[in-house]
Amino acid sequence: MSIQRSLSIFERAKAVIPGGVNSPVRACRSVGADPLFIAQGDGARITDVDGNTYIDLIGSWGPLILGHSHPAILDTIAEAMSQGTTFGAPTEIEVRFAETIRAAYPSMQMVRALSSGTEATMSALRLARGFTGRAKIIKTDGGYHGHADCLLVSAGSGAATLGIPGSAGVPEGAARDTIVVPYNDLASVEAAFTTHGADIAAIIIEPIAGNMGLVAPQPGYLEGLRSITQKHGALLIFDEVITGFRAGFGGAQEKYGITPDLTCLGKIVGGGLPAAAFGGRADIMQKLAPLGPVYQAGTLSGNPLAMAAGLAVIEILARPGTYDRLEALGKRLGDGLLAAATEAGIPSCLNRVGSVMTLFFTAGPVTDYASAKSSDTNRFGKFFRNMRDRGVFLPPSQFEAMFVSLAHTDDDIDQVIAAARASLLAS
Repeated sequence: MSIQRSLSIFERAKAVIPGGVNSPVRACRSVGADPLFIAQGDGARITDVDGNTYIDLIGSWGPLILGHSHPAILDTIAEAMSQGTTFGAPTEIEVRFAETIRAAYPSMQMVRALSSGTEATMSALRLARGFTGRAKIIKTDGGYHGHADCLLVSAGSGAATLGIPGSAGVPEGAARDTIVVPYNDLASVEAAFTTHGADIAAIIIEPIAGNMGLVAPQPGYLEGLRSITQKHGALLIFDEVITGFRAGFGGAQEKYGITPDLTCLGKIVGGGLPAAAFGGRADIMQKLAPLGPVYQAGTLSGNPLAMAAGLAVIEILARPGTYDRLEALGKRLGDGLLAAATEAGIPSCLNRVGSVMTLFFTAGPVTDYASAKSSDTNRFGKFFRNMRDRGVFLPPSQFEAMFVSLAHTDDDIDQVIAAARASLLAS
């Protein structure tokens, strides 16, 4: 399999783009590979600039739940584009978008559209601080909520640790008020509130963690977070940028029966275009400008092309049987990958929720970031390279998740499993 044209473009890219990529994981450094440059996508497959075709299990990191180049989505975008691309003024489709989101997520009584998941989480946290008059927030170790300064922190030792900057350029002051706790650990949250309760504005949590690899909440965990925040007058923010319309039509909050105060959505709600949203209780959302003192703005927020694409995807996902099909495909792939690893005698465990999963190269169980980090990342790098050589496009990190789409067929899944069996035996 030749990737010479990709390598040539990568050399050009490195001269004009830092690291040659516009988002770090794309560089494939953690798996010992060079990135492929993609020319097109169709259904469950992508084709690189050298003409090689791959079964895609990234799906642009989640948004493409219908697959690539879905005709209905392309037609919708073309129709919207014929009326103009952006206005910097209100449009009716923004209202339809907000109404549609509220109907699917009743906790989001009021909604504001934005252009990225990072904007959504950053804005939700500013609003939480403005509403409560408190400064501190809690996040989990390994929980990624975009690259706002206060969220780029790393935990030290201990159950509940005040954050320190996890990136150059983040001042200590920006991270000082971020408390980092292990995922799935209610005791550490209780300890944080015992020490800092009167100063904690909110907990922000991926209700199903997706950025330490896929890690589901243990029974009672989300219920405990809801109870603790209500007891102490703090807000519970669900980051459903990944899980929104993915874990189910109503996201993780519907799946687990938990009502957060604020919710952040992204990825699928843009239908493959840049879009996100956040929303929640009306009394909280009314603190946003122009009604209240918490400022948030964006020239391209509510972009009509992204709104139209997102609405078209949501309409298709609402059809009967959609999530049953995604569950069946996800189970088929997850069971097959774990069986292949077992056959090869490789210590592994597979975490899956519906159509999202991670095969960890550790005996497991993986319940938090610390246990995820026990994985054999060198083995994963070999697995990634072997799978790519066999025509399967995996996320280039042990600590990311695979995404199955409605465009995948049973035969596609079986091809992936066969490639995994060969790759794992080879490694």
